Amino acid sequence: MTADRPPRVLVTNDDGVHAPGIRALARAAYERGLDVVVAAPRHEASGMSAALSAVTEDGRLVFGETELDGLPDVPAYAVAASPAYIAVLAGLGVFGPVPDLLLSGINRGANAGHAVLHSGTVGAALTAGNNGIPALAVSLDVLTPAASAGSGGAAIAVLDSVDDESRHWATAAELAATLLPWLAEADPGTVLNLNVPDLPADQVAGLRQATLAPFGQVQVSVAERGEGFVRTAVEENAVRAVPGTDIAWLADGYAAVTAIRALGHLPDVELPVDR
Repeated sequence: MTADRPPRVLVTNDDGVHAPGIRALARAAYERGLDVVVAAPRHEASGMSAALSAVTEDGRLVFGETELDGLPDVPAYAVAASPAYIAVLAGLGVFGPVPDLLLSGINRGANAGHAVLHSGTVGAALTAGNNGIPALAVSLDVLTPAASAGSGGAAIAVLDSVDDESRHWATAAELAATLLPWLAEADPGTVLNLNVPDLPADQVAGLRQATLAPFGQVQVSVAERGEGFVRTAVEENAVRAVPGTDIAWLADGYAAVTAIRALGHLPDVELPVDR
């Protein structure tokens, strides 16, 4: 980055290029004078983690220009690839100059705890960070306000009964925007993971730095098992939240931000090998 130009920001997600969350995030960055370009999957790509998958035609990865509602001046591309692959392509200059920052989200549902390993939203941010680009993953916690003790899978079912356009994307976008000046000056490869309650901004208790919970907000269970098949279901994780973690802060009405990093080796582990 240089003082004579605004930071260039690539915005992606795993809910698809026309999801309401990505529009809110791109708008927040654009309104603050950043040089914004959007490149996101043509269709939903949730749970992709950092997978590098794509649809090709004659060996060519397919993408096309599109337009985001309310953002006619922001270049946008619908890409037949996973979020992490899009992050790689951005770092290669496929969507214009290499971005100074990458924003991923706003995801429909919290990406919290160690379950961030499986998130396409977080996977894109970690991939950018692995390539030296500071990144921020942003998610809206659409589960906690609907959940209650004993609700189990019913809490998950509530999600599909709510119009996504009515959710509080602007709350998450505004909080993300407050972190951008810090992120722009952060060390190369810095990655932040932000989770925000699905509430009006004046009802969010505050923003807290958090650790990752030792579990995810939801868990996979076996709903049916038979000869040669299994059917799984996703339900709320009933494990009690650990104080100071992202899930605990969300449960108390706070937004939570965590500094995370991509996988690396464990230097202090002694393995049974020849020296």
